[in-house]
Amino acid sequence: MSKGLIFDMDGTLFQTERILEVSLEETFNHLKDRGEWHEETPLQKYREIMGVPLPTVWKTLLPNHSDHQRKEIDAYFLEKLIINIQKGKGALYPQVEEVLEALHKEGHSLYIASNGLIDYLRAIVEYYRLDRWVTETFSIEQIDSLDKTDLVAAIKEKYNFEQGIVVGDRLSDIHAAKKNGLTSVGCRFDFAQEDELAKADHVIDDFSALNQVIREIEKMYV
Repeated sequence: MSKGLIFDMDGTLFQTERILEVSLEETFNHLKDRGEWHEETPLQKYREIMGVPLPTVWKTLLPNHSDHQRKEIDAYFLEKLIINIQKGKGALYPQVEEVLEALHKEGHSLYIASNGLIDYLRAIVEYYRLDRWVTETFSIEQIDSLDKTDLVAAIKEKYNFEQGIVVGDRLSDIHAAKKNGLTSVGCRFDFAQEDELAKADHVIDDFSALNQVIREIEKMYV
């Protein structure tokens, strides 16, 4: 098989929760200072919708705010996320670097397809030097439809592979794999939901298990 491996970022490679809480708190404190928010920071609600594009996030978290206000808050939140990444407050999941390095040495082509924005993804890639192994990182911002299925399709078309694997923790990753004729590997990590993982072809509980799963998948294509 063509060894194209596509990874989600948040909740798959990157422990977003490490910077999520502090960045959300900073953002909603900013809203409180402006008199535009009077409740607790909706951290749990954000966890529940983690993985959807940011415009959908802010419509959910700030249903009574205008589009203009949401865009302002989106920019403020992104700035805080990037600052906290650069301060080293985030982390990759255990074994991510070791597994990516091993897969790269074995000849696999590695890509990232994320609902995160370009500047946010660039901050993570640069801080952890993921481009040592990852060929290219793609943001949902590059796709007019804001649909991860279309984003994965664009990767397939650009790099010309028909068979491959999508590794992610949410239903959007699983659907993107299935609709593009790829194999899905669900990650039972921080933001995963069991009803969504049930639709994946394979499920891993920690990143170190990925090598074995990939070997099993490759046997099916022989």
